[in-house]
Amino acid sequence: MLCGSKLLPPRMTDPAMSNSAKTEPKLLRRSKIERYWIIILVWGVALVGLFAYHLWTGQMPSAAAFSILGLPVYWYGILIVAGIGLGAFVISRLAWERWRGTFLTAVPPELVELSVTAVSLPTPLQTKLQKQGVSTMGDLLLLWGTDLRNLRVTGDELEAMRTAVLALPAVDQNWLTDAPWRKWNPEHVWNGVIICLILGLIGARLYHVLTPSPSMAAFGIESPADYFRNPQLLFNLRNGGLGIYGGLAGGALGLLIFTRRNRLPLLPWADMAAVGVALGQAFGRWGNFMNQELYGRPTTVPWAITIEPINRLPAFADFSTFHPAFLYESLWNFLTFGLLIWLWRRWEKLMDGEMTAVYLIMYAIGRTLLETVRLDSRVVSLGGAELPLAWATLVSILVALSMILAVGVRRWQGNGRSSP
Repeated sequence: MLCGSKLLPPRMTDPAMSNSAKTEPKLLRRSKIERYWIIILVWGVALVGLFAYHLWTGQMPSAAAFSILGLPVYWYGILIVAGIGLGAFVISRLAWERWRGTFLTAVPPELVELSVTAVSLPTPLQTKLQKQGVSTMGDLLLLWGTDLRNLRVTGDELEAMRTAVLALPAVDQNWLTDAPWRKWNPEHVWNGVIICLILGLIGARLYHVLTPSPSMAAFGIESPADYFRNPQLLFNLRNGGLGIYGGLAGGALGLLIFTRRNRLPLLPWADMAAVGVALGQAFGRWGNFMNQELYGRPTTVPWAITIEPINRLPAFADFSTFHPAFLYESLWNFLTFGLLIWLWRRWEKLMDGEMTAVYLIMYAIGRTLLETVRLDSRVVSLGGAELPLAWATLVSILVALSMILAVGVRRWQGNGRSSP
């Protein structure tokens, strides 16, 4: 069920601002505060408490949260899934804002407020609509233009309704065939997340297979060829092996397929997705903390984390405290999320796709900095010679430069203005 939100995007105007909230369709009424801010606050406080407990005691909870039929369910998976869910929820709320803003910009306030009883509809049909909570033309047009199935009417009822609605002089016929607010339907998020996740997982796995980390040597994997000599290992995710850049590429492919199939604008949806992805990564990285993996170089700084001997890389078995690389990346992603939300709310001069570019540039910068402390990164090898450069760093540099170039060219050409 779609519900209210706090703010409209800055690119929209709200001609119904001066009207009483009672005249707005129920689905467009905004809550005083977005629920995701409450979730972020509570979840963040819990993680801060967990980290403080670890620093104080040096202890970690078990990597497994519980078992189902004897099979362990790990905190890592729980945090990843929860981060994805929260990110998707944020994306749906941003889509809701554009959905609301587009509707209120397109439909005159007097039509939004007009009661369905003032329209020449058969009495049984009026009663049916009112039982569904459709009491105004605003309710009717909003649901019709978003997805006709929301109205749950028969073919004959639909024709009677179409005739009566089109008889109103202020109604644009396009609202009944391809309404401008249809493309921002928040339900698209939940319908499209599955294909993005599936292709994202495949992409993340392929990236790892092509650039396996040195720690995979413990499982007999020292190069990509080892995976293809043992194909069964390609599907063994329990030993780790997912690369974020591959996941982003796969997810982007999924988004492309979904938007093409549903006639949605790719770049604006990618902009909204970038906000949710940054937040999902910020929380999901704590799964690495629970697994005691992807830590940084040995250190004695006050915020160093304690890694148990069984989880230490062989070359660092004599060290016990390390840089919390996961925390650095998590904080950087929180910063990126905050920047993207700020841009979404306040910057009116962005072109479609530029928020996606900002996300990719920010992540590339953060990942490049992170690689200076990470231990378990595959370095670039050319012709048998290893370069003092991690694959993730090289990819980050290429991503950042390509995004800067793309934004610069589009700005110079003046293409890609924001979608209404």
